[in-house]
Amino acid sequence: MSGLKSAQIRSIERLYRRRVVASQLTTMELTNQLVEVSHDIRRQVGVILNRKGRVEHVIVGDAHQLFLPELGRHRAGRGRLRGLRLLHTHLAHEALTQDDLTDLVLLQLDYVGAVEVRDDGRPGLWFGAHVLPENDRRALWEVLDPVPAHEIVRFEFDVFIRELEASITRQQRVRTISANQPAVLIQVICPTSPEPDASMLELRELAATAGLDVVDEVRQRRSRPDPRTCLGRGKLSDLTLRSMQLGAELAVFDCNLTPTQVRSIADATSLNVLDRTQLILDIFAQRARSRAGKLQVEVAQLRYMLPRLSRNDTAFSRLAGGIGGRGPGEQKLEVDRRRVQKRIHLLEKQLKGVGRSRDEQRRKRQRTRIPVVSIVGYTNAGKSTLLNAMTGSDVLAENKLFATLDPTSRRLRFPREREVVITDTVGFIRDLPPELVRAFSATLEELEDADLLLHVVDISNENAAEHVEAVDSLLHDLGLDERPVIRVLNKVDRLSGDSDRASVASRFGGILVSAVQSQSLLPLLGQIEQTLWTLDRAPVTLLQPGPQAS
Repeated sequence: MSGLKSAQIRSIERLYRRRVVASQLTTMELTNQLVEVSHDIRRQVGVILNRKGRVEHVIVGDAHQLFLPELGRHRAGRGRLRGLRLLHTHLAHEALTQDDLTDLVLLQLDYVGAVEVRDDGRPGLWFGAHVLPENDRRALWEVLDPVPAHEIVRFEFDVFIRELEASITRQQRVRTISANQPAVLIQVICPTSPEPDASMLELRELAATAGLDVVDEVRQRRSRPDPRTCLGRGKLSDLTLRSMQLGAELAVFDCNLTPTQVRSIADATSLNVLDRTQLILDIFAQRARSRAGKLQVEVAQLRYMLPRLSRNDTAFSRLAGGIGGRGPGEQKLEVDRRRVQKRIHLLEKQLKGVGRSRDEQRRKRQRTRIPVVSIVGYTNAGKSTLLNAMTGSDVLAENKLFATLDPTSRRLRFPREREVVITDTVGFIRDLPPELVRAFSATLEELEDADLLLHVVDISNENAAEHVEAVDSLLHDLGLDERPVIRVLNKVDRLSGDSDRASVASRFGGILVSAVQSQSLLPLLGQIEQTLWTLDRAPVTLLQPGPQAS
């Protein structure tokens, strides 16, 4: 760039950095100055103004685009725009570009305006755009009709922006006045992804169980997730504005994210970001009741968090000074990691104590030679309801995922003075996070002592086959696939007719029951007795439950 051009740039910087308000230096004067310099240096020139009309930044780009500086957070937040507007020039007689609209969304700017630089060095048409509140068209922004530059003085920006922001805030208050944390569910569909509709349905159920208020869903098909942001750039900008329109605070992804992806998405959208594993961990944390359950959940959360600890600020370095204290010292990040590792070690030690207590309980059962039947299955398949129906107990049973977290045991009496201990276990789910499998190893050890597994399947669920596959896979991973299994096809009362029932029984190879209809359980009880004692079956009746298993 020549000395003359550099001098012109410095001149415009000095002019605009004078702290004068718009009433003293009009929009038209700003526009004329921008166009004059841009025409001379053949580069795009722009300014970022705050709501008082003062210049925050002067920007000089190349002939095709501007490169915006880091704007910080300013006043942007839920229900609020950033309080900044971008005015700049275009040299190729073009309207607002996709980059202009993306900046509008990602930076939550009040307004973006571009003025055409004519060949004679005078202002041409003025193009403008602003974001929109939530609307039926699901439009993210409105591009205004172009007007001659000299008519922009008629645009009462202060009035306009107050009304726009008030509209956004009013809609959010109406939506969230009695709701829980508002969230957007996000699904990236790749060729190797599970069936999209079923996966999104499960994510909705997880969100409902966690108590989230789902305000929107975002889907994108890609050959593979973006390594940095999972979503593509355009869809990420849509997410930013939609979350602002709807007052969303949380972005929940139907996949597991890398630490880099979580940070990049959070930086781009100013949202809290959860992936599928974190959502499941949060549900477990909410529903843990026993001491063992709470310990296991905390261990799982800490193990998940450990590799995701990061610090971008070198000010966290702790350097010792003086003689004998020189050297690199210990960074705050390493201190955090060490504390987390120490906490995990302490919790695991406490869990071993819980495990020894459970071992003693199992040894007592083995001495009495009471068979153990463990109920397994996909979450919300009706396991707790089945336990209650078989034993007459009142274990908590809800139409929610992971209603049962802590294992519960009850005794069931059969004829001929026979008893079994029936244990209800935590529900399985597709791609159960490794952190949970490892942390709940003490709970899953209950399955190793089972003489028989009852695999409960919700046959009214259209994805029952995938659920069966997920449970069988996890049983294989736990080394339990050789254990005797009775497949219990639950919720038969929701099927339409005998033909459907026969088809389901043939397809899944199990016993049809309805946990809410006790008489339908007779064939199942007979099969349990025959499997455990391999004797001729006597007539089976539902008896009152015995005392809780010790």
